[in-house]
Amino acid sequence: MHQLNHLFNHEPSPIEQIKASWAEQAGVALYIKRDELLRMGSGLALCGNKWRKLKYNLLAAESQGLSRLLTFGGAYSNHIAAVAAAGQAFGFDTVGIIRGEQPEILNPTLQMAISCGMQLVYVSRAQYRLRHDAGWQEQLLREYGPFYLLPEGGTNDLALKGAAELARETEQQQGSFDYYCLSAGTGGTMAGLIQGCAPGTTVLGFSALKGSFLQKEVSKLLGEGQEGVAWEVINHYHFGGYAKHQEPLLRYIRNFYQAYGIPLDPIYTGKMLYGLQQEIEQGRFPAGSRILALHTGGLQGILGFNERYGMDLPTA
Repeated sequence: MHQLNHLFNHEPSPIEQIKASWAEQAGVALYIKRDELLRMGSGLALCGNKWRKLKYNLLAAESQGLSRLLTFGGAYSNHIAAVAAAGQAFGFDTVGIIRGEQPEILNPTLQMAISCGMQLVYVSRAQYRLRHDAGWQEQLLREYGPFYLLPEGGTNDLALKGAAELARETEQQQGSFDYYCLSAGTGGTMAGLIQGCAPGTTVLGFSALKGSFLQKEVSKLLGEGQEGVAWEVINHYHFGGYAKHQEPLLRYIRNFYQAYGIPLDPIYTGKMLYGLQQEIEQGRFPAGSRILALHTGGLQGILGFNERYGMDLPTA
């Protein structure tokens, strides 16, 4: 395995102000932290919140003397791609347990994972639902172990520790913000961010999934929570559910790129910034508020999205 020390030795991802008429009219200052520009390994997979969530897990695997990572995900999973890229970059063997049958033609995410040396194991959806079952995990250990087990999406206590550094890094760069806004999938990055924020801050997570269960998931991850930090999951900008999209969202992503040169993905950050603009225009934020939007990455998924739907969304 390669030394992992340089995971800690990096320049902070840049923060840029978004000079938008809709923000100025509302009297708020809007910034974006471009964590998608913090890239490790080849391609777009290991960047943003994915590498922050993996960082301490990779160190834990190394400290335990484990040279193999095993994890779970769907065929278009950013997490699968990130673990594969991390394996290639830092010398870990990787195994990805993929939900569903092997497709006849592999999408760009799966192609990329294989090119990084990941062994893909396809299981039925019924089998996949047992991913938290201790018995099946023991069976996987016998077949593919010894390995370091990473949960689907990469969310665990060590992932929260990595995500918490986002808040501290941001404060060192630009001082405190009144609001932090980010996309939420498993809720891990959001929970970590809440833990890292100073009292008086509000964290808003824009759910990429349909339903209201994320509020409970974040509460569960926080445990005792973070005193003095307000937070909320906003559930009405999912555009039909996880990986669902509608034309207004795609139009927004193209227009945002044209205006600011910043690519957004349609699964996570595109929905978050669309929703954030709506909330700003509707007067949610008091005049004078300093708002930070977190660009958590996810750009590798655009390639598969474009291929699947015949789109032309920008990736860089």
